[in-house]
Amino acid sequence: MVHVKEKVELLAPVGSIESLYAAVENGADAVYLGGKMFNARQYASNFDREELKKAVEYAHIKDVKVYVTVNILLSDSEFKEALEYISFLYNIDVDAIIIQDLGLASLVKKLLPDFEIHGSTQMTIINQCGAKFLEEFGFTRVVLGRELSLEEIKYIKDETNIELEGFIHGALCISYSGQCLMSSIIGGRSGNRGRCAQPCRMPYTLVNAETGQIVSQKLDKKFLLSTRDLNTIEDLNRIIKSGIISLKIEGRMKRPEYVAVIVSKYRKALDNLYNKIDRVISKEDKKELLQIFNRKFTRGYILGDFGRDLVAINRPDNRGVYIGRVIDVDKKYIYILLEDSLNVGDGIEITDNKGNKDGIIVNSIFSKGKQVKSCREGEIAKIKRIGNIKKDSKVYKTSDVLLLEKAKKSFTERDKLKKIDIYMEVEIKIGHPIKMFLWDDRGNYVTIVSEERVQEGENIYLTEEKVIKQLSKLGGTHYVLKDINVKLENNSMIPVSVLNKLRRKAIEELNRKRAIINKRIEINEKDVLNKMQDIVEKNKPYVKTNNRLISVSIQSFKQFAKIDLNKLDRVYISYYEGVNESIKEIKKYGKEVYLQTERILTSLDFKTLNRQIRDIGIENIDGISVSNLGTLKYIKDNFDTNIHCDIGINAYNSFTMKFLEEYGVKSVTLSPELKLSQIKNICLNTNLICETIGYGYLPVMISKYCPFSIIKGCLSDKECDRCKFRYGYGLKDRLDKVFRIIRKGKVTTIYNSQPLVVVENLKEIYNSKVDMIRLDFTFEDDIKEIQTMYYEFANDNIDEKNVVEFINKIKKSRGLTKGHYYRGVL
Repeated sequence: MVHVKEKVELLAPVGSIESLYAAVENGADAVYLGGKMFNARQYASNFDREELKKAVEYAHIKDVKVYVTVNILLSDSEFKEALEYISFLYNIDVDAIIIQDLGLASLVKKLLPDFEIHGSTQMTIINQCGAKFLEEFGFTRVVLGRELSLEEIKYIKDETNIELEGFIHGALCISYSGQCLMSSIIGGRSGNRGRCAQPCRMPYTLVNAETGQIVSQKLDKKFLLSTRDLNTIEDLNRIIKSGIISLKIEGRMKRPEYVAVIVSKYRKALDNLYNKIDRVISKEDKKELLQIFNRKFTRGYILGDFGRDLVAINRPDNRGVYIGRVIDVDKKYIYILLEDSLNVGDGIEITDNKGNKDGIIVNSIFSKGKQVKSCREGEIAKIKRIGNIKKDSKVYKTSDVLLLEKAKKSFTERDKLKKIDIYMEVEIKIGHPIKMFLWDDRGNYVTIVSEERVQEGENIYLTEEKVIKQLSKLGGTHYVLKDINVKLENNSMIPVSVLNKLRRKAIEELNRKRAIINKRIEINEKDVLNKMQDIVEKNKPYVKTNNRLISVSIQSFKQFAKIDLNKLDRVYISYYEGVNESIKEIKKYGKEVYLQTERILTSLDFKTLNRQIRDIGIENIDGISVSNLGTLKYIKDNFDTNIHCDIGINAYNSFTMKFLEEYGVKSVTLSPELKLSQIKNICLNTNLICETIGYGYLPVMISKYCPFSIIKGCLSDKECDRCKFRYGYGLKDRLDKVFRIIRKGKVTTIYNSQPLVVVENLKEIYNSKVDMIRLDFTFEDDIKEIQTMYYEFANDNIDEKNVVEFINKIKKSRGLTKGHYYRGVL
């Protein structure tokens, strides 16, 4: 093993004050947490403002940094409250905030330029251009996408100077973070707003999208999108050498004991690496990592896992640890031959060979005719019968009472808590006040002088031993007295209570100094809001004209052959064989044509993109459409052309639009999670051309993972371009809705089960100052009919009766949805 030389940050998840204590006391270097609003884990306990103050103070005293998540997309109406909240975080000395929203980030950099900001993994930074974009923006750090390999991370590190943070343990999203609309579209709970309902943890069946035929009976109603939990503890040295400087543990929704166990194991492993100990983790530590919570473990994309190694298709929840099997069952009891220990208070789950399961907390155990508190490996444990348990069923321990107790003690029992070394000098001289000097290893220095003067004793005198004893009483504090120097004049006398008071004052002052790390000048929150309003007033847009433009997005020559170039204003065209002829034809009709780039581009993909653009000729197109911040920067830096930002950029508010305008963008497709009233407000407050999607199967999930890798046993994505499952298949859910799948290159796109259709609402949408409505074509054969209906109705050339007939036809053949235009998201 090659050992690391430079120390890195161990970053722990904190969803409650108890989890904060667990993280800090078990060795975290930094923690990330959320307030009661504006964070991507709205279902965690989270922190109110008073708790946030206490959390920062406690963590800073213990030499731990605090990062607060403000990592959701914000609507225009939320900015005032969000900036007031961020000003509060600034004033209480939060070390950094984690942000997803471009508009919010731009305002923070303008209004609070010295407040450190980190780019959330929700920003989908997966290439060197994306990291460079954030670096130039003013971000200090980026949380990289979980899909990156060590080689890709190293390349980003070599090409940028921004700090890199990466996940090393915990739950994984199957989708690229920030690019998932599945929870939003299905149930109105948006992951981009911190309220993901986790539809990826539901069962699905792989089917032929046209016939509905099940592809594999073995995979019927399996959890095909449910990832295993990430565990990289045995490869930390490789991860660190890739350039990641902050190792992030996922788990703000987990209990404090989970945080304690995971943090302590990774702390130990890192310390072993630093100390050049080859065995970074023991067998017992591995077992405890598994026991505290697991959905089975994966090493993740970062270490090369793919397909079956990435997901756990049989169940989406905690597996526990196998401890034995049922060898007999009678009317009252179950008899278990143990292969591991079982204790009263443990949680167990018993599963038969058909997958039926029952679980209990064990409240009594019998062995060898006696009631006992525990049984060991090789013994037979008799417990009360539950459910319809059968012989030969497997027994799993889902919670270990002793492990939980040990974990809890690590952050609740006084003698287990971390103590900080401090040093003291005290001068006691007759006729003078006592002078106490206190300092720590961080350079904090405290001087306290007593109000009382030292008296000359008559019969009772202070001794050095007595002084040291009193001043060493630090049991209720964060400190331990490492060294003390007492300068005591003979025959001095003063009440012990004075020494105690001085000690308390000194500790309070040291706490205050240690709690303030960033040395900021307090700001007035109202001043920040006034400055924000000034920015708004200075950037009032021009009066917008009522455009009624139609754009069309196509992915193949077959689709191009079906569109009517007389009935559109702009075409977004993918790169395909024969694309140059298509572009020439579009230009003959005097229409705009934009090259549609891929939603996901890794660092190496830019070479391919460059070749495609050179082949087309930048002078032959009107612009390029981008869906990723890295692609945005790459196009801006390398080509003189118009730039359109697609839905992957997540334009959710007018402040994001303003930033994009300043960056040189000309038009934007607004987030499909916006409702019409929000869209109108954005359109009235921007000079950019505003586009919304008016027809199409919305992409609800973008993933590196391919569900068909489970069938084929793929260990990598090297053969994807030749796979028969690239097109024509889908995932059927519990309601028999089929979500079609396209695998293009090394990216899977899962589409909504029914198309977005708002043809009857076009006038209302246009009246909301939307300039352009887009028709996204993917699976349709009736492209020309759909396009004609939208174009003619937008131009008042068709009556509503025809529209109603068209809608009924669509509804009958494939169903439809109005998306979020009239409901919005939580």
